[in-house]
Amino acid sequence: MSNPSSKHFLNDPQKLVTASLRSLTILNPTICLDVETKVVYLAPDEINPIQKRVSVLSGGGSGHEPSFGAMVGKGFLDAAACGSIFASPNSGQILSAIHRLAHHSKEILVTVMNYTGDVLNFGVAIEKFKTQRPGISVKMLIVGDDAAVPRSRFGKVGRRGTAGTVLVHKATGALASLGYDLDTVAKTGQLIADNIVTIGVALDRVHVPGRAEQAYSLAHDEVELGMGIHNEPGCALLRASDTELPALVNRALLQLLDCNDEERGFIKHWSRTVVLMVNNLGGLSALELGAATAEIVDQLNDTYGITPKCVLSGTFMASLDCRGFSITLLNVVPLGIPHDILSLLGYPTTALGWAVNAPLKHRQRPNSSDSSPTKEKEMDTNGSTSHSVDIDMSLTYSALRAGLKAVVSAEPEVTRYDTIVGDGDCGTTLSRGATGILEMLSRQEHDNIVSLLSSISASVEETMDGTSGAIYSILLNALTQTLQTRRKSKTSMNAEVWAQALRDALTVLSSYTPARPGDRTLLDALVPFIETLEKTKNIADAADAAQTGAKSTQDLKARLGRAVYVGNESEWLGTIPDPGAWGLQKFLMGLADNLKNTSS
Repeated sequence: MSNPSSKHFLNDPQKLVTASLRSLTILNPTICLDVETKVVYLAPDEINPIQKRVSVLSGGGSGHEPSFGAMVGKGFLDAAACGSIFASPNSGQILSAIHRLAHHSKEILVTVMNYTGDVLNFGVAIEKFKTQRPGISVKMLIVGDDAAVPRSRFGKVGRRGTAGTVLVHKATGALASLGYDLDTVAKTGQLIADNIVTIGVALDRVHVPGRAEQAYSLAHDEVELGMGIHNEPGCALLRASDTELPALVNRALLQLLDCNDEERGFIKHWSRTVVLMVNNLGGLSALELGAATAEIVDQLNDTYGITPKCVLSGTFMASLDCRGFSITLLNVVPLGIPHDILSLLGYPTTALGWAVNAPLKHRQRPNSSDSSPTKEKEMDTNGSTSHSVDIDMSLTYSALRAGLKAVVSAEPEVTRYDTIVGDGDCGTTLSRGATGILEMLSRQEHDNIVSLLSSISASVEETMDGTSGAIYSILLNALTQTLQTRRKSKTSMNAEVWAQALRDALTVLSSYTPARPGDRTLLDALVPFIETLEKTKNIADAADAAQTGAKSTQDLKARLGRAVYVGNESEWLGTIPDPGAWGLQKFLMGLADNLKNTSS
């Protein structure tokens, strides 16, 4: 018998996401939707063309409704890029959203929840935008408000972004509408984010439409404390009397408010003024949410002497139909500007997700020809062939194909590794990206390395999602930019030039991820490759170093990525290398072997 939670009215996840986004424009005539890129944006005639101001952009995976699309409106987000269910939007979607805002913006703030895929994909888009429109300043604000995972566990990953992000969106959207400059909006948004803590509780896990039935569910008498908004395991499994609402709220508030807890005391000094947000994770009845809200307010008063100055209760950031709720506390601190936190949260908005009715105003559907305003601009930038970088393209094609085929062949091995230490998709993601590039190479002929790298980058952005796709997109875009700067003078692409270009690309990547060698990531293969290439100027030696680095990850504890949260280290430590590093060394070894055989 099937689990009732796996039954849905629409089981095609892509159709489901698109239909849901279309509904937003029906319910709120002040916003529009680019169906192709799944970008929701404030309608052009809702924007004052004379008063250019800061625009606020965010986004993330679908399944968290009303975040993010329904948070678009005056006084809130100016646009949101929406990915597939529980998956970051790709950099192409995000870049389209940034360009759309650039038409009427003075500056742009991009607010991202602290998940690796989101940070990297938004980073890719920002870097590409900087090369295309250098005159418009863009800043990224990363929000991590989760108080479930202790400091000793999350390492360099940092706190996950959860429902508290909505409060940051609301405050920064108000600041932008009030005319503050980008530095002030970003700085104030960061201050607010630093004073937010959130923890969720759930009765069971959720089922994603289109996937196989959930393999693991909670027992009737179990409640998970700290469950993430993407079905990630929580910090404690509570049973029996601990699952009664008063005991559950008591445990949750203790994790949020205990300043002496070295593991989870993320706010050391609480003011006497707080904002409370009780967020329905999607499947809780209004009756139970109301009971939870009353219990939380009572315990804040009775146990901690805290009377919230503002109480918000409803659905703000769901996890599909999760039967649970999250508690968010915002410590109200001085902002150093004429407006305070409470006035920013109360600033008028037309966003549906803030439970405010939009003005009744009808509008014609936007012309489909307006769906992708950046395509010509991207083609003009990426398709440039005016350069003077000298390289044997025939040899390059041959080596590239060999490396890509090695990645495709390694897919079962990488998938097996990632099934043990991650979520099982690393092998298929790398193989899909490699196959996409191989197909592109069979269709297109490039007579220069800049054009080739640009097309490879575009292929990766289209075929690879998640963290791996974002990392390789940033590297390839940065590599392309580096070589573009060399076209003013004749450059021969030898090992020294490649090493310097890769070093520059690595510097850009490092600005978007805290990953460093020793953290058990693909950098444990990439960095030895670059360092050895710089020293020996020999690609075979560099590939051997990458392979050695990848092998060494089997003895490293995970400090970044999904392996930090899931899996039993004792089962794989010492035997299973990092899947991403392993896949990269397969590519580099295939590349080097081909070049060695060709030269001999």
